[in-house]
Amino acid sequence: MNISERLPPHGPEAVVDYGPGEFRVVKPGAFVRCAVTGAPIRLDDLRYWSIEWQEAYASSEAALLRLRRAGRA
Repeated sequence: MNISERLPPHGPEAVVDYGPGEFRVVKPGAFVRCAVTGAPIRLDDLRYWSIEWQEAYASSEAALLRLRRAGRA
């Protein structure tokens, strides 16, 4: 089973503090939401986030879109 075949996360949304190269779970939960798409992201699958804006992204494409919308790419 690969990531795209996983079942959607069940449980509450986590609250996360995004740092350089790692994140810290402030309030436990099963997932966070992508700031661009709104898609749920399992914490085990979380790879992209912004330290400055403290938000998560479902993919590198979503992160780039966020930068473009902010006029930074």
